[in-house]
Parts: sequence; C-alpha cells; structure tokens
Amino acid sequence: MIAAYPITPQTPLTEKLSEFVEGGELNAEYVAVESEHSALTVCTSASMAGARTFTASSAHGLAYMHEMLHWAAGARLPVVLACVNRAIGAPWNILNDQQDSISQRDTGWIQIYARNNQEILDSVLQAYKIAETVYVPVMVCYDGYVLSHAEMPVAVPSQEDVDKFLPSYQPHTILDPANPKNYNLVTLADPRVNTEGVLCHGYMELRYLLQEALQNSGEVIIRVGQEFAELFGRSYANMFWEDRLADADIVIVAMGSLAMEATVAADMLRVKGHKAGVLGMRVFRPFPKADLLKALKKSRLIVVFDKNISYGSEGATCSEIKSALYGSGVNAVIRNFIVGLGGRDVKAREMADAVTKSLPLLKEGFLNSEYPEWICYI
Repeated sequence: MIAAYPITPQTPLTEKLSEFVEGGELNAEYVAVESEHSALTVCTSASMAGARTFTASSAHGLAYMHEMLHWAAGARLPVVLACVNRAIGAPWNILNDQQDSISQRDTGWIQIYARNNQEILDSVLQAYKIAETVYVPVMVCYDGYVLSHAEMPVAVPSQEDVDKFLPSYQPHTILDPANPKNYNLVTLADPRVNTEGVLCHGYMELRYLLQEALQNSGEVIIRVGQEFAELFGRSYANMFWEDRLADADIVIVAMGSLAMEATVAADMLRVKGHKAGVLGMRVFRPFPKADLLKALKKSRLIVVFDKNISYGSEGATCSEIKSALYGSGVNAVIRNFIVGLGGRDVKAREMADAVTKSLPLLKEGFLNSEYPEWICYI
C-alpha cells in the first residue's frame, strides 16, 4: 500500500509508482491523499492492519509528518519512507540539503543515507527486511536533484531474486474482525494490570523497548547487508563506507553524495602528500559509535562536512562524532564545516582547501572550537 502527497523534489518518485500501479506492473493500492500528514497516517493504519507500506516526502512535507513519524515508531510499525532531502524554509528553497531528515532524527526511525542511485534502490529493498525484523520504521534518505533527478546506470534486480531476498510480509499486528483488538491506548507512566490480570508495560517501558530495538538494530542492518551481497553481489555489511582509511591520519567525514565529492578532495590532498581518507556515513540512526571509534583511532585530524546544522551548536554529524570519541583516548583535532545549504554547490577543491586550512591546528595543540565554520561568502 502506497500513500503519498506530491512535493518537490519527491514528486517524480511517487508519480512513477502511481504509473506502475495504474499499469498493473505493481500489485499495490495507491492512495492519493490531501496532505503529507494524511499520507503517513494512512501508511501507519494500513501497516497496523497487516499491509506492507511505503511513502515518500521532502522538506516541509516531512515536517508536516512529524506527529505521525513519532506514532509509527512508537507503534513499532515497519513502514518504509523515502526522504528526498531538500532545504527547509523560510525563505523558500526547493534545492538540496539534509536539514529535513536530520530534524527528524529523534523520532525513533532508523535512518539510512544513500550516496548514489544504486544505493537508493538497494537500500529501499534492505529497509523492508530490516524494518520487518526489528519492527522499527526505516527512512531512506537521498539528496534532492543531486541524486533524485540525476540519471545513472543502475542494476535492477529481477522480481524472482527480490522475492528470494524479501519474503512475503508476516505482520505482527493485523486487522481481524474475528479477533478484535485495540492498539496504542492511553498508557500511563507505570505498569498496570489489564482486565485479564496481566501486568502490562507502562509508557516508559515501551520507550525503553524502542531504544533497545534501535541499539540492537545495527547487527540486523549488517546481517541484511551481507544477505543482500550473497544474492545481488553488492555488499552493504557496514554502517559506513571507507575510502583509503588504512594509512590515513586525516579523515574527511560526510553523508550522502557529499561523501562521494569528498573522495575527490582526498585525491587532491594525496597529491600534495597528505594521508587523507574518507569515511562516508551510511547509517545515521542508530549511530555506530563503537565501529566509528575503531575506524578513527589512528586519525590526527577529523574534518566533518555537514549539510545541516543544529542551530546554536554545530552540524549534527560532527556532534555525533565528538560524542562517539569522548573518553576514548582518541585526541584528534575535529573541525566542522557547514556546507551546501539550500543547494549551494560544494566543490571538491573547497573541501580540500578547508582541510588544508585546518592542518596548522595540529601544531598548536588546538582545542576543538565551540562553533563550526561556514563555507559561504559572508
């Protein structure tokens, strides 16, 4: 069951799905709704009734879904949502950054970021298997226009192989008139006995179980990535991808297509004799602290490029990196640059220059600054 409301740059995705349904290529119900809030409401209801569901949105549409994002996660429904990343107003802007999905990072969804079009397709397929294993909804995020409106060669798997990888949905909640149930009733803080004398979880226990599911979902994400590789030959048995980290003491960190641009910047730095590598974040929630610590333990300088900002603080990825390294003994200098907001072009040369600009700090015993730098004209 697909429910969606059009919003740039998500619209071509849902239009194509509606064409598939109308043409009989996709055996699904497509529900045209009057808003993004309604789209996710329909998906959560259909999921609770026992259907496999999908929706997509961008920017203000995702913000409009905010209440239902919490609801889908709290109800432990395996909904899959494609977020085609776009800037948030005001002022109005329809181009790309990652502020929309980052603003929803605390709603209880797994978040996966794709770096190219092949990863978008592959990640959506994996998202269903992940969500239906841990019963946590999954958001697959990818850059608007940079990826959503770009044409790339993509290997499209056969229906037969997809069916092998993703078996028929076995829901844990279902609409059955012969066995009526109520879901998600008002739940008080403390556990209490139900009408049958069974002690049921209080609100806090349910929050704990959602947190525990997210904490443990990393193992499932990696296992599903391995299973995907066995069938399709493309491995996703990781929470992030690495490029030349083996000997790197300078590490560039970014998410999505921006991390691909960072590999070109690393090439430029290598030519100048700097041992630079790239760590591309693929899974932002759950945040892979332990694995990151292992990957970054040799680094002397970590330069994080964020297409988002937590206003009054810094980029979200940078904050998470600092948290992961706290108390670990890794004493790398960490620099944060805010880039690409509202579709501002991010050039590999600019990224390489930002890293070069940060190098003298290694000799000064630099204390990580309170606020990030911006790559813009102000």
